[in-house]
Amino acid sequence: MTARGNRKSNLFRDKKDYQHYMVNLQKALQRYPTTLHAYCLMPNHLHLILGTINHTPTEFIHYLHSVYARYFNHRYEYVGHLFQGRFYSKQIRNPKQLLDTSAYVHLNPVKANYSKRPEDYLWSSYPAFLTPTDPSIIHTDKILSLLGEDPHRKYQLFVETRRKINEWNI
Repeated sequence: MTARGNRKSNLFRDKKDYQHYMVNLQKALQRYPTTLHAYCLMPNHLHLILGTINHTPTEFIHYLHSVYARYFNHRYEYVGHLFQGRFYSKQIRNPKQLLDTSAYVHLNPVKANYSKRPEDYLWSSYPAFLTPTDPSIIHTDKILSLLGEDPHRKYQLFVETRRKINEWNI
């Protein structure tokens, strides 16, 4: 799932905005049971890889983005739409597509020149894929289970290979 700021404007202006979105994301995950497989919050757009359970992604995103838009508009004394139209989503149909999509999401900050390496970007789930961590809002198990033994290292190699391929294609 991808959503953009209206007129390509920023959705996040500072650390407080990113943190507020993450708090609201956690609340949405509790309110609408959903598995968050990966995420990346960029200044003017965001990516979420979601697995919904008993509801549609539309219900989840409507709640999350309406709560965040009210916060943002109040904080910056704006009125009107924060997000550019409806979010874009595409169903992931197979394991290869899931792996490719997660690598794309995690490489987004590198491609946009916000960081040199995906692990350096603060507002991404990528670090959770590199080392075993305590349970959090991110569920890496489905993606990592596709990689066999030593999945954290294999995922890092997979993403790094994708990064190098993208550099060569520029």
